[in-house]
Order: sequence, then C-alpha cells, then structure tokens
Amino acid sequence: MIDVLVVEDDLVAAEAHRLYVERVDGFAVAGVVHSAAGARRALGRLDVDLLLLDQYLPDGNGLDLCRALRAEGRLVDVIMVTSARDLTLVRAAVSSGVVQYLLKPFTFATLRDKLERYARFRRGVDRAEQADQTEVDHLFATLRGSEGAQLPKGMSPPTLDAVAAALRGAGDGLSASAAGDALGMSRVTARRYLEYLADHGLAVRQPIYGQVGRPELRYQWASG
Repeated sequence: MIDVLVVEDDLVAAEAHRLYVERVDGFAVAGVVHSAAGARRALGRLDVDLLLLDQYLPDGNGLDLCRALRAEGRLVDVIMVTSARDLTLVRAAVSSGVVQYLLKPFTFATLRDKLERYARFRRGVDRAEQADQTEVDHLFATLRGSEGAQLPKGMSPPTLDAVAAALRGAGDGLSASAAGDALGMSRVTARRYLEYLADHGLAVRQPIYGQVGRPELRYQWASG
C-alpha cells in the first residue's frame, strides 16, 4: 500500500483529492493538511510515501517545501498539483525531484493515471537492486507516460505533460496560439506538441473557419 499525504489549502479541493486517491487500488490517504507547516508536522509523525502537493499554500509554496525536504534528506516522492502553467515552474519542479506534475483542474481519470504510473515505477524499483540502461529508461518512461516510445528530438516529457494537461482542462479545446499563451511558449512550439498528441490519437484536430484565410486548427482532448 502506498501512503499519500494530501497537501491542499482549499478545503473542497482537499476533500476531492482525498476521495480521488482512496478510489485508486493500492493507495491510502495517510492524512490531509492545508499548509506547509501542517505538512511538516504530518511528515514528522506519519509514514508517508507520496505527497500530493499543492503549489500555492497560505504559508509558502509547494516547490519551496519540496526543496527544503530534499535538503533535509527526506526521500518522500512528490506529485505537484497547481493551476500554474508557467514552464519555468515546470522546469524548477523537475529539478527539485518532483516525479509528476498535475495541472488544475483535473479529472479523477487523470489523477488515477498518474498514480498508477507511479505505482508501476515503485514496483519496478523495488524489484531490482541494480538495473541496466534499458531498465532505467523504461522506469522513467513509465512515470512520464511514454513507455515504448522516444519523443522526437527537442521535445521533453514534462512539457508534453503540461500541454496534455492544459488540453484536458480546456473543454472547448485549444488552438496552438491559445495553448502557447496559456503555457508561456511560442505558438510554433505549442503546435508541435499538439500535433504530436493528435498523431498519437490523444487529441483530435478540428478546423475553425474564420472570415479570411485558412481555417485555424483547434485541438481537443480525445476523451475516448
């Protein structure tokens, strides 16, 4: 059983996250807290494997808490939960050892996928004391959702995760321009990731006809 500490300042969201985690086989909620200080106190008395950690907390932010825990030698894993779509924050989270990055708003299915991938990663690590390069690559691919496939040169798994999460959260879909604006990247870069998702069946393209020129493509998450 993987024990999860939910760290979320919004009481309604915290309860929803607790219910979501408890619906996933193999996971249990060790506790729910609403601040960085509460997380520290809970980690001092509870056996926790994974933090479901909100970025914006009333007494600090999740990334600073994560860095402090790493500096203290605490090896608890972290799934960062945030509404922030700034790729600078994504990069900082990855460099701080965050294993997954989850953009609000998200559905139960999205969180379940992240948790199940994390569980497979944990099982793979626990099974072997040593691993060759292929096994290490497979373990990291399990976390990033790219088992059996290499991303094209110049594309990164965290950025792909961020684009996919933004697309899942956009009920009416996103154009490349809108995705770029939301995520702080160029339209060309956003379109490259959106095209990758569409080519792999994770998104569908929809032409939007304006008054002049070529139709603009809007991308929508392929819910099926």
